[in-house]
Amino acid sequence: MTRPLAELHVAVLMGGLSSEREVSLSSGRECAAALERLGARVTRVDAGRDLAQVLTDLKPDVAFNALHGSWGEDGCVQGILETLGIRYTHSGVLASALTLDKDKTKTILRAAGVEVPGGGLFDRHEVARRHVIAPPYIVKPNAEGSSVGVYLVPEGANGPQVEVGAADWAWGEQVMVEPYIPGKELAVAVVGEAAGPRALTVTDITPVKGFYDYEAKYAPGGSVHRLPADIPAAVFERALRAAEQAHLALGCRGVTRSDFRYDDVKDVLVLLEVNTQPGMTPTSLVPEQAEHVGLGFEDLVRWIVEDASCPR
Repeated sequence: MTRPLAELHVAVLMGGLSSEREVSLSSGRECAAALERLGARVTRVDAGRDLAQVLTDLKPDVAFNALHGSWGEDGCVQGILETLGIRYTHSGVLASALTLDKDKTKTILRAAGVEVPGGGLFDRHEVARRHVIAPPYIVKPNAEGSSVGVYLVPEGANGPQVEVGAADWAWGEQVMVEPYIPGKELAVAVVGEAAGPRALTVTDITPVKGFYDYEAKYAPGGSVHRLPADIPAAVFERALRAAEQAHLALGCRGVTRSDFRYDDVKDVLVLLEVNTQPGMTPTSLVPEQAEHVGLGFEDLVRWIVEDASCPR
């Protein structure tokens, strides 16, 4: 996109229908404010099922997709935007659909030579009845983000995670069960430049208490971020290259964030998942990493909008 921001009408899509609605509203507010400071004409859109009609009436030059989770991040909204011929930020339909499906993501990454955890998909009621793999292990929805519905079943646990069999479970009939990898929680942001994807740096994330769950991710002071991560140089480099490889293998564009676990005793680094629309909140990892390499928040938002496209 070559037009200056001051000439653009940007619709910032936020909120949405998923369990990550509140995080999306926070991301959207931050990005909309940055775009206004940069001189763009901004319309904030709380995306509902009438989104196609809303956008048809608004006729924006570009949509800044700040939605997280199902519907907004899984290819559905991307399909609406392509049908309407509106340029939009972040990944396209196929990459978005693949990356929100953890099982399909692992299949593609494994084929591309990226190390991923073992385990697999299981019926949630079976997981609630018995240990389908030996503890310790992680149980999580196959198609949600932000650690929504994620449980750690510790070593020595007497029984499985009964919550996943509850009548009010809202995240699908199959759940992903993976061996728990002890050690460090790492994250790598990638920007999809013309010359190829470029990883920014590695962040080491330490929850203030317990497991790196939803609260640890988004509550102020919920976790401590150390960047660059204090890990061996060879592991640092492996994480950067694996994140770039994942971005490329999945067909992503714009900004992504890859999440890793690193067992510093066994020297095992595994990629857990790739986020095609990473958080842009005050506690988010991608803006921190961009700042670390000299790309301020407004510059990052500007780059994301300038990178927007409509593939079809």
